[in-house]
This record gives sequence, C-alpha cells and structure tokens, in this order.
Amino acid sequence: MIKDRYINPLTDFGFKKLFGEAANKELLIHFLNQLLPEKHQVEDLEYLPSERLPSSFLDRKVIFDIYCTSSRGEQFIIELQRSKQNHFIDRSIFYSTFAIQEQSERGDWNFKLWPIYTICILDFKINQPNPHNRVIRYVQLKDQDKELFFEDLTYIYIELPNFTKTLDELEDLQDKWLYLFRYLAKLEDRPAALQERIFTGLFHAAEIASYSIEERQNYEVSLKKHRDIKNVIDSALEEGLEKGRAEGLEQGREEGLKEGEEKGALAAKKAMAKQMQAANLALEQIAQITGCSLEQLKNWLED
Repeated sequence: MIKDRYINPLTDFGFKKLFGEAANKELLIHFLNQLLPEKHQVEDLEYLPSERLPSSFLDRKVIFDIYCTSSRGEQFIIELQRSKQNHFIDRSIFYSTFAIQEQSERGDWNFKLWPIYTICILDFKINQPNPHNRVIRYVQLKDQDKELFFEDLTYIYIELPNFTKTLDELEDLQDKWLYLFRYLAKLEDRPAALQERIFTGLFHAAEIASYSIEERQNYEVSLKKHRDIKNVIDSALEEGLEKGRAEGLEQGREEGLKEGEEKGALAAKKAMAKQMQAANLALEQIAQITGCSLEQLKNWLED
C-alpha cells in the first residue's frame, strides 16, 4: 500500500508520467528552459518515438526515456538514470549519435545540424573530476585553448546527490526543480516556497490519489523495482568491494600491487554481478550497471 501523497519522479513510472505525456508537456518545457540558453528556449515541442531501430542486424537497439524536438528544430534526448553504471558517459555520447544521424537528408545536403541536447538526470555521482561539486555540468566540444569549437552538441549532466539546498535556500526556478526531483515523494503538502503556477500543475499531476487503479498498480511496481535495485546495488557494492579488497591484497602480495588491484577489481565486479542475479535483476540490467558484456557475465554466472 502506497502511503506517499506524491509520486517519486526518479521512478520509471513517475518520470514518464510527469514529463513523458503530452498532457504534461508544459512541465517538460518549463524544466528544459531552466537548463537552456536564451537562444534555445523552447516554446513548444513534439514527442518523438523513443525506440531507435538499428541500421543493421549487428547494431544495438536503443530506447530513450524521452526523445523530443522543439518547434524550431532543436532535439532533446532526456535520460533518467537511478543507479551508477560503468561507462555511463560513453553511453550518453553513443545515444547522441542517433539524433545526429537522423538529421541526414536524402539527396544533396550541406550537413547543417540542428542543435542537439543530451540531458542526463542522475541519482548518483559520475566518475569524473568535479572539484566544485557542481550539480549541473555542461559539456561541449572545445579546442586545446578551451575555446568553444562546436556549439550545437551539448551534454548536460545533473548530479542530484550534489544538490543539498533546503527550502529556505532555494534561489530560483532551477533550484526549485532540482529540489522537487530529490524530495517530491517525501512532501506531505505543497511548500510555500513552491507556489508558482507551473508547480500547481506539477503537484496536481503527481498526486497519487487522482490516479486510476491501474496507474497506482503500475506505479507501485515501478517504485518497488526502484527500491529493490537501489538496495541490491548498495549491498553488491559493499560486498563486492570488500571481497575485491581482500583478494586484491592477497594477489598484491603474490604478484605485485598493480596486478593485484586489477584482479581485486575484477573479483568485486563478479561479486556484484552474482548479488544482482540473486535479486532477480535481468542480465541486461546487470550488464549496464557493471559495464560488462553479456558474454562475460554469462561465463561468470555459470561458474
């Protein structure tokens, strides 16, 4: 039985209910406009099919969380990622190539590209240096002098764990959106600091009591999956790191520190994979989280 008043936007159901439905398009537009420069402010947008088919049978099929285009042609890939993954940056760059290729035109074409934004909302910290503990990181192509080289391909990484402001510390609409991503499901009433009209729509769309029985059931399944994955990963990380440290130390004594550390890291991944399998996570999910190939995982899990 769900006791919360509002849905968790970091669940699959919650994220797509609030931002992936045409009825709530205004919420997505408003959120995007808090991230985008003035020249790319969105007036209207159209949702595009989220499944991108491979160009050949050897290619990997990709399913975006949300894929849309503005009325002026900018394209947006919006991804929610709840659990830490190896090679997540690589994955986000790979995803952006689909939006690039789909802009090609038949016949004569001058290769002019519409701006593309890949926006990643992350419930973890990515493995990249972040000395200023930034919540939002903007990444573009720059040359060796740090001058902007190409401005129409932008990656925006939102590391929610770095957002620690309280209600009294919220300074602008961007802060308020970040606060709601982190704490909406924990709120019992609408705070006085969030009285703007756009948030009236958000709280209305997020109120669980207004959902149909089927929607509530779907949300409950999504919420359970969200909690289970988090618990499994936390447990697997703890046990895997402990085992990896122990094996790495032993291997370090016998074969040299560097090689021991590498074998320890491998042992940690194996332990994590087995913990996740025991919790009935799909093999594809385990591969995404650990950064291992399906073939490698099958070999490990059959041992």
